[in-house]
Amino acid sequence: MSYIVDFKNVSTVGLESSPVAEALAGLRANEARYFMNKYKHEFTVVPASESQETLDYVNRILKEERDIEFAAKPLETSRFQVENIKMAYVFYEDGLSINVMYTVDDPKPKRAVGLKLSDGMEVPKELEGKFKFARQKSKLAGTIRGSYFVIKGEY
Repeated sequence: MSYIVDFKNVSTVGLESSPVAEALAGLRANEARYFMNKYKHEFTVVPASESQETLDYVNRILKEERDIEFAAKPLETSRFQVENIKMAYVFYEDGLSINVMYTVDDPKPKRAVGLKLSDGMEVPKELEGKFKFARQKSKLAGTIRGSYFVIKGEY
C-alpha cells in the first residue's frame, strides 16, 4: 500500500517500529518537501515488503561500489524519476535513509549515493570510520547528518 508523504503534517505512518520514528518521519518529510518544491513531485513510499526490486537495486549498488550491507531492517522505499534523474530511497528501522541519484541522458552524469542519519541515531557499524558526516538543520527533522559517495559503475 503506497503512502504519499505529507510534509505539512508529519506522520510516523509506516515507521512506527523505529526507535527514532519521529526523527525518521521528519527526515522523510524533509525529502518530500524538497521534491515538491523543486520538481512538483509527490513523494510516495511503499512498504519494503512490497518493493523487493528497489531494495535489490540499492543493495547491489551499495555492495558493488563500497562493499556495504546493512543489518538494519528496511521499512519503506521510494523509486521515481524527475526530469532526467532516477531516484531510489530506502528508509531503515534504525533511522538511516539511503538515496541513489542516477542521471540518464547526461553527457556529464551525476550519480551518487546519499546517506542520511536521523536525529538521535548512532552511526551504523557498517559506516563507522568510512564517512564524514556534515550536519544540516531542518525544521522537520532536527539535525540531519549526511554524507555521500559517487557511483562509478553502470546500473
